[in-house]
Amino acid sequence: MQAENGDILPVEKAGLKVLSLGFFLANHDEAIIWRGPRKMTAIRQLLEEAAWGDLDYLIVDSPPGTGDEPLSACQLLGNVDGAIIVTTPQRVAAVDVRKSITFCRQLDVPVLGVVENMSGFACPHCGEISSIFGVAGGRQMSEEMGIPFLGAIPICPSIATACDEGRPFDWNGAPQAKPAWDAVCGAVSGLEREKTEDFTTYENDTRKDGKMRIAIPLADGKLTLHFGHCERFALIDVDRAASKILKREDVEAPQHQPGLFPRWLAEQGATMIIAGGMGQRAQELFAEQGIEVMTGAPSEPPESIVQSFLADTLQTGGNTCDH
Repeated sequence: MQAENGDILPVEKAGLKVLSLGFFLANHDEAIIWRGPRKMTAIRQLLEEAAWGDLDYLIVDSPPGTGDEPLSACQLLGNVDGAIIVTTPQRVAAVDVRKSITFCRQLDVPVLGVVENMSGFACPHCGEISSIFGVAGGRQMSEEMGIPFLGAIPICPSIATACDEGRPFDWNGAPQAKPAWDAVCGAVSGLEREKTEDFTTYENDTRKDGKMRIAIPLADGKLTLHFGHCERFALIDVDRAASKILKREDVEAPQHQPGLFPRWLAEQGATMIIAGGMGQRAQELFAEQGIEVMTGAPSEPPESIVQSFLADTLQTGGNTCDH
């Protein structure tokens, strides 16, 4: 490794800058046996004492689980934009990955989605994919935990060869894997859109007279963090232009059935939902009904939430829904 002005110089290739603790080992067979404090010191050095320069994205590839490494990275980085969870199809792998998702939620790190890696073997001759490690374990887990499924990447010999040779891989050469890769890139690039989005976006959902109806799922009189657990909805009519609440109406939630809430709330005249969290598929169904969804709202009385929204001061976190 090299240094410049006291900073570590990352290895750069094809426009990517990379640092790994393995780069500092004199012998690649050497084992690093460190306790937590030394791990955190090393991670701090890789993050803070390296000449990263201007980056589009800083991606931390952490080991699976909820140990010192991902915890230290999250603590040192502070405001993490999001995490992509990688699993393999086996159920035993999904058990550990579920803990990683819970870990992210406890640290308020948004989970952008799940990628199922090693999702079958893509034959280099005929292109047929054989499911040698099971089928759809990652998709099933993402549905159960209410987070987007980004796609499945099969075992592809050409990807392995490119990694071993230390060169970028042309995903056009792996048609079975490219859709999943494009979905991952889309989830990451979407972060920039979220950063620049402000509450004026929601003005598109108001009627010409500036009026809109906001639906808030409730439990015990406050916003429920789990959308599927709501007991009733507060339907609040507002004048967006005047930043004023006009009327509140509470209605009992119908018996929960897949796909029912989007149609039912559209019939109630709702144009927007402010929720603690909601699964990706549910958000898509609401979008089909012309209803905007804002997630990550705190568990507070509905009027307080709406007043903060109208004043553009509503603080939102990660999607907290487990369903």
